[in-house]
Amino acid sequence: MNIACLTLTVAAAAALAANRFVTQAGAYPAAGALAFGVTRTSAAAAGDLVPVDVQGTAIVECGDVVAKDAALMCDATGRVVPVTVGSKFPLCRAMEAGAGAGAFIEVLLIPNAGLVSPAA
Repeated sequence: MNIACLTLTVAAAAALAANRFVTQAGAYPAAGALAFGVTRTSAAAAGDLVPVDVQGTAIVECGDVVAKDAALMCDATGRVVPVTVGSKFPLCRAMEAGAGAGAFIEVLLIPNAGLVSPAA
């Protein structure tokens, strides 16, 4: 279950999977890059409108093992992975552990105004 406080719509730039981070342009961000929010549904093709949770909690797909309460960033396909050092954007905090790639967990979305992880 998730509690979305704010859900907005983006037009998909290409096919998108549900439960993954995307940019305002409707594409997956680069690994560790800033993202707009988490897709609630999938998009079959470019131009499809997709609801995106931008505040509150969201269900996301893991790209790796995730520990409960870990700070998370996205990989190049919008899945969550633990934050690494060196100019990465923390996007959310894990509310539960994820067993590995393909697992779905609830996260607390962190409003991000361009703050990055430290270089060391």
